[in-house]
Amino acid sequence: MKKISAVRFGLLISIAAILFSSCGSTKKIRYFQDLPETSQANEFSAAEYVEPTIQPDDILAITVTTNDPLATNAINSRNGGLTNTAGANPQAGMITPVSGYLVNKAGFVEVPTLGSIKLLGLTTMKARETVRDKAAKFFVNPVVDVRYSNFRVTVLGEVNRPASYVIPNEQVTLLDAIGYAGDLTFFGKRNNITLIRKDGVGRNISVKIDLTKKSAMNSPYFYLKQNDVIYVEPNKTKVLNNDNNAARFITIAATVFTAIILGVRYL
Repeated sequence: MKKISAVRFGLLISIAAILFSSCGSTKKIRYFQDLPETSQANEFSAAEYVEPTIQPDDILAITVTTNDPLATNAINSRNGGLTNTAGANPQAGMITPVSGYLVNKAGFVEVPTLGSIKLLGLTTMKARETVRDKAAKFFVNPVVDVRYSNFRVTVLGEVNRPASYVIPNEQVTLLDAIGYAGDLTFFGKRNNITLIRKDGVGRNISVKIDLTKKSAMNSPYFYLKQNDVIYVEPNKTKVLNNDNNAARFITIAATVFTAIILGVRYL
């Protein structure tokens, strides 16, 4: 009876240790751990949104609306709906071509009827005004809209749906992109998110963001720009699992611990 009791005791201790380590690791998967846990509203600082500016190779959806739809059909027919097969089918991870007006290397777009219009360096709001001024020479009281057709971000690594996503909204945060990708997996390293970006002069830069801290929302990189890449690094648990070291270690540890208990019991 003593031998059975000792074995059971050793196994119970081993199981308890495994469960304890598993529970302790849940802290690593929580976002914004330093936010107060209270039902009261708490104010905290957040990054200021800076509108992106139009760059060469951007694709823009430009629409001009007047009382005569046929008059602007040549302009508006170039715009197609945003199609994102990565969003519709996460397993595909592909983006279909988008329609719109390509900004050439000199920063101009060529629009039927309106001609060549320079939009380089403008926000979409300023671009609307520029196109409206041009359209007013041909149409009466035109209503103009300018949007990005290829605002793309790529999310890789330990997320549920890694892919490139074309987003029909230029005010996109890091959390938005992670949401599109189905959130981080259990193995994603939340305190070491890598963001890769090409800056205004063509340099590739990278920055680390800790999503376990509320200061992440105050980072100048919290709002994304076109063609940003987000990489989520796997944590040590994933690495151990891939190598099967975790299971091997637990088995050996449980065996050794049980042997020690039995040895002490019968000395």
